[in-house]
Amino acid sequence: MGSDYKMDLLDNIAVLIHDVKLDIAMRMTKSLAPYDITPEQAFIIILLNERDGLSQGEIAFALRKDKSSIARMIMSLENKGVMNRITSSYDRRYFKVSLTDQGKSLAENVIPCISGTIDVLETGFSLEEMNELRRLLMKMRDNIKK
Repeated sequence: MGSDYKMDLLDNIAVLIHDVKLDIAMRMTKSLAPYDITPEQAFIIILLNERDGLSQGEIAFALRKDKSSIARMIMSLENKGVMNRITSSYDRRYFKVSLTDQGKSLAENVIPCISGTIDVLETGFSLEEMNELRRLLMKMRDNIKK
């Protein structure tokens, strides 16, 4: 492929991936609108529903986001009563994030929103095709990080 590959903007894989990403984000945003949260906030809620008590750094690492954007999302969700920050007794600068009862209840509603989007994305694909697509996308991600 390299530099002699004819670049047709409409067939460009980067543009296609970007378009799919936007469509996914729009669908998730629409399905989460009744709960007044963004897809990124939903991912934090789902992650904490699975592994409550993570630190801000652990959340950032798991979701591949920078700590400052995670901090803003945590603050927003804390203001909505969805989660609490629990300060460490041995280091006041370190805290873990935990879902409140309201956050646990919210998780039960947002998980189907995200799952529904994933189900739509996977419609018509075999398990083997989905595994291959996942493998290829991870390979592209690794290539871009080099």
